[in-house]
Amino acid sequence: MSSSDPTVQPVPASVVERVDAADVTLSNPKWAVIGLGSNLGNRLETLQGAIDALEDTPGLRVKAVSPVYETEPWGVDPGAQPSYFNAVVLIKTTLPPSSLLERGHAIEEAFERVRDERWGPRTLDVDIVTYQDVISDDPVLTLPHPRAHERAFVLVPWHDVDPAAEVPGLGAVSGLLAQVGREGVQPRADLELRLPE
Repeated sequence: MSSSDPTVQPVPASVVERVDAADVTLSNPKWAVIGLGSNLGNRLETLQGAIDALEDTPGLRVKAVSPVYETEPWGVDPGAQPSYFNAVVLIKTTLPPSSLLERGHAIEEAFERVRDERWGPRTLDVDIVTYQDVISDDPVLTLPHPRAHERAFVLVPWHDVDPAAEVPGLGAVSGLLAQVGREGVQPRADLELRLPE
């Protein structure tokens, strides 16, 4: 292809530099892992909307998005609810955990999440799985997420995006996943979530 093709425009070096510098402008950012789930409405569209909303958050950059998995709902009779689509995203953020939690709840509310029954169906779940290596038993936001280490629908996609990941205080995701197994977590290779532009 010749360089005279008007449809092929090189990305200016200044733009590349600005994009690369965007991470640096987050002063002292922390890594966090966010679990996403949806079993009502257009599940894939909802998960993508949540990823885009996270990226639109000041002081937050989405760095990796896992493949999509389909799982049966947790804690209810088989067939009582639609199946979930689950994914995990890795983010870098300057927000403290409490602000990240508020943002997660705001995103859930934007997708009309209703919290009226435990283990109930939901349009969107946004869970902070880990925040850097913080360990906290604060009842408002327990870190790491108190059940993530025993849930294949979190561990499987997390292992996809960060095979060397560790759950603070509990060990390697790969080891935890080996104990829990992958049963009931179906890869959906026909579906894809995008990293925000």
